[in-house]
Amino acid sequence: MKAYSRLLSLTALVLVACMAPLLHAQDWVHTGTNLGNQRIRIAAADFKPVGADPQTPALKATFDATLYSDLANAGIFDMVSKSMAPQATPGSPQEINLSQWSAAPANAAMVAFGALSGTNGHLVVYGWLFDARNTANPQVLGKQYNETASEESARTVAHRFADEIIQSLGGGINGIAETKIYFVSSRTGTKEIWVMDYDGQNQHAVTHLGSISISPRISPDNSRVAFSSLGREGWSIRMYSLELGRPVGFPGGTAGGSNLSPAWSADGAKIAFSSSRSGDSEIWIADANGGNVHKLTSFRGPDVAPTWNPRTNAQLAWVSGRTGLPQIYTMDQDGANVQRMTDGGYAISPSWAPNGQFLTFSWNRKYGPGAPGGQDIYVMDIASKRWLQLTHEAGSNDFPSWAPDGRHIVFERAIGGHSEIWTMLADGTEQHELTHAGNNFMPNWSWK
Repeated sequence: MKAYSRLLSLTALVLVACMAPLLHAQDWVHTGTNLGNQRIRIAAADFKPVGADPQTPALKATFDATLYSDLANAGIFDMVSKSMAPQATPGSPQEINLSQWSAAPANAAMVAFGALSGTNGHLVVYGWLFDARNTANPQVLGKQYNETASEESARTVAHRFADEIIQSLGGGINGIAETKIYFVSSRTGTKEIWVMDYDGQNQHAVTHLGSISISPRISPDNSRVAFSSLGREGWSIRMYSLELGRPVGFPGGTAGGSNLSPAWSADGAKIAFSSSRSGDSEIWIADANGGNVHKLTSFRGPDVAPTWNPRTNAQLAWVSGRTGLPQIYTMDQDGANVQRMTDGGYAISPSWAPNGQFLTFSWNRKYGPGAPGGQDIYVMDIASKRWLQLTHEAGSNDFPSWAPDGRHIVFERAIGGHSEIWTMLADGTEQHELTHAGNNFMPNWSWK
C-alpha cells in the first residue's frame, strides 16, 4: 500500500453542487490513480504462432483474446481495434515495423506483440511492449513465459503479461488480471461461497455446506476465506482454508448470538465482525486464529458491516443504527474518534479504497414511504465528505468492493428480484455483468 503515496495524484471528480442539508455532490474523485487521465492508445497485435503443433492455434486464440480483453478492461487504455491494426503478426523485435502501427488508422502509441508455441506439452510465450513513436529505443518490456500447455495456462500467461503492461504504463500500480472475486451464489440450491476470475471466467463453488453462507472475505494472502454461515446454533463466523481445501476452526466467531460480516485487517492478523452475543449487534475484533476476542463498540442500536482502512490498518468504517436509519461511520481501531460520514437516508455496506482516501457504499439518500430514491453505489472522499453517485436508475445496487488497483469496483445489482454481480470503473463508467446463472450476491475482490 505504500506505493500509493508515491503515485502522482490525478483528478477524477469536482464539487458541483452545495444544497443544505445534503452533502456536496462531486463530478470528479481524486483517486491516487491515473483513472480519468487521457488514455494511452495501445495496440495488442495477434501473437505469431511458432511450430506445427496442433494445439498451438487454440492456445494462441485464447491468449490473444485474453490479452486484448485484459488491456481493454484496465480503464487506462484506448484500444486500437483489431480491424484498424496492420495485418502483420510480428513475432520478434526484428519483425515489427513501428511506422505501420503508429500511422493511421491504428495511430498506436504502444504496441504489444510476440510469439507463442505449444510444443510437446509446453506453452512458450515471448512478449514485448514497444513505444511505437520511439524508433531509436522503443522497447518498454520484454518477457518470456514457459508453462504446461493448456487453455487455462494460456489465459494465465496472458493475464501476467497484461498486468506487466498495466503496471509499466499505469503509474506503477499492479494490474488486476490475476485477481479473484469471491461471492455468494444460490445456483446449486443453497447459498454457498463461490469464486471467479476478475473477468467472470472460471466460476466455481468454494464451499459445499448445504446451508446458508454469506459475506465472503478473502484474506490478504489469499489463503483463507472468512464468511458467515447459518448452522444449528445460529449465525457464526466460519473459516475455509484454500490451501487445505476444507473448513478450519475460528472459535471467536461462534460464541452465541448472530455473528456476521467478517472483515480482515490489511496485515491479515485480525478479523473484525459484528456479533449480538452481548445484546445489540456490536463490532468485535479477534485475532486471525479466533483468539483475543474483544468488543469495540457499545452503543444502543445495531453496529454491523465493518471494513478496515487498508492503508493505515488503524481505522474501521462500519454501519450503525444508533440514530435510527443506518449510517456510515468511521473510528480508530481502539473505538476512539468516531465520525459520522453520511447525513441521512439509508447507507450500508461500506468498502474502503486501497489508498485509504475513499469509501464506497450503498446509499438510498431519499429513503422513506413514497420516496423516489433508489439504492445506488456511491464513493465518498473521507476528508471532505464529498461524494459521487456511481449507479443511476438501474435496479437495487449493494455490496460494493474495491479492486486492489483502486480503479475498479465490483457490486451486486438486483433487478426484478434477480441478483447478479457487476463491475465498473471507480467513476461509474464501463459497467459489466459478470454472472448470468442463478442468483449471485455479496462480492468481495481479492487483495492481490
